[in-house]
Amino acid sequence: MDPTRLNWLSAADLARMIRDGAATSEEVVSACLARVREADGEVQAWAFLDPEHALAQARILDNMRREGGILGPLHGVPVAIKDIIDTTDMPAECGSVLHAGRLPVHDATVVAMLRAAGAVIMGKTVTTEFAMYSPGKTRNPHNPGHTPGGSSSGSAAAVAAGMVPLALGTQTNGSVIRPAAFCGVYGFKPTHGLIPRGGVMRLSRALDHVGVFGRTLQDVALACEPIVGFDERDPDTRPRARIPFREVAAQEPALPPLLGLVKTALWDRADAETREAFEELAQALGDRLVEIEMPQTTLAALDIHRTILEAEMAASLASEYDNGRDRLSESIRGQLERGRKVGAFEYQNALARIPLLNAGFEEIFERCDALITPAAAGPAPRGLESTGDPAFCTLWTLCGMPALNLPAMRASNGLPLGIQMVGPRNGDARLLRTAAWLERRLAAA
Repeated sequence: MDPTRLNWLSAADLARMIRDGAATSEEVVSACLARVREADGEVQAWAFLDPEHALAQARILDNMRREGGILGPLHGVPVAIKDIIDTTDMPAECGSVLHAGRLPVHDATVVAMLRAAGAVIMGKTVTTEFAMYSPGKTRNPHNPGHTPGGSSSGSAAAVAAGMVPLALGTQTNGSVIRPAAFCGVYGFKPTHGLIPRGGVMRLSRALDHVGVFGRTLQDVALACEPIVGFDERDPDTRPRARIPFREVAAQEPALPPLLGLVKTALWDRADAETREAFEELAQALGDRLVEIEMPQTTLAALDIHRTILEAEMAASLASEYDNGRDRLSESIRGQLERGRKVGAFEYQNALARIPLLNAGFEEIFERCDALITPAAAGPAPRGLESTGDPAFCTLWTLCGMPALNLPAMRASNGLPLGIQMVGPRNGDARLLRTAAWLERRLAAA
């Protein structure tokens, strides 16, 4: 294997090669850094990257292997971290001048878990301002005149551009699925509370999720296994048995899965090419796809989400607003001001709607293994003033269901089109298994 091309391999292949001695972590990190030097002047995916620090981590891990140390599942594999996730050896600036130069005292729980699994923490990737709508500097690797999506823009772009095989992002609305779709990579948002959020900038306890970007489904499964667990800093996590993501994802389903096509009330927002692509997908799946009529309770999802998000944002970013409102973007300042006006009854009533929404899906998931719907209204829009519309992701984030972007289609302009797959809460590994089946089915069509 040409060591200068290691950066394009999957994380699963790299982990195996490092474990077997076919490559070193230093060689892998060096190849990734060479790709950064080649591509990042245009893509601009990184908020912080210290090449010598990345290489120093790799050399320590290579020495550990040579000395017969215990190797974790991600031993020597570089992982990029969205810059709202705390890292003790790198700044965490949250895409805002108000946090410029901030150095965390502790690693986020998920970063500590990655280190324990042997990962090289490569650097920090660009986020939009406080992980909301005001774009950062990152551009789409497929066409720099188009948005990479947001808010996990740098993480998706870095994986898509071959600068790193894995990256962490977060999603409070559509911030993993949409950039994954726009950049043409796998993006996975797990069940709410599955991956711990201690040390991750909080916008909304009810809505925040940590997610993963990778090049293959196997990479997503590999990354998820060591970062699921209880975190005393995250009240929505709980002790649980290890989830065998890789084993389950690799299994052949006992019966061919039945998928439900969900158009939702947003179908008219999808562009003509996206609607046509999903019609072709339906034809390819034949009797393994049924169209699902959405419960009436879902019609208010966008409003419920907005109420919860803006109220909780206003509380989470109260200090930033009180002490630096003149240095916030107009977009986020407006959200915080609206959030401060949300009444207690309106907020509590919105929270109470979440379990009712989930109850409406119970019968659907008794029939269907997974739902499919567009990841976004279309391919990445032209221009860098917006990160695109997250509306096709909102319901699934609000309900805390696992969602995956499958980069299986292309628009006529060559940009990626994503298939969003959604599973029942706590059905994360099975969702990956169903996605693997769908990939095989489409490849054979």
